[in-house]
Amino acid sequence: MTIYVGNISYDVTSEDLTEVFTEYGAVKRVSLPTDRETGKPRGFAFVDMESDDQEAVAIETLDGADWMGRQMRVNKAKPRENSGRNNSGSFRKQGSFSQ
Repeated sequence: MTIYVGNISYDVTSEDLTEVFTEYGAVKRVSLPTDRETGKPRGFAFVDMESDDQEAVAIETLDGADWMGRQMRVNKAKPRENSGRNNSGSFRKQGSFSQ
């Protein structure tokens, strides 16, 4: 299970997140996505912890908590869905083709 951490300060680092989540168990990985063009943080992160029990306690405790002047949204991450785009970035209707 992966935890989604949203509405976080753009100044947050992976080390900051590790420090906060370590209070609830062992942190295996922290991912802090950045914008492709600017390289700046996008205001959310993903945290993987050692066990599902630790993750559940972290989610329950930290969701809605005020941290660094922002109210965090912390919940179970949802799997990434197919956006309906082909590799060229354009939309195509399933089952149709050009002639």
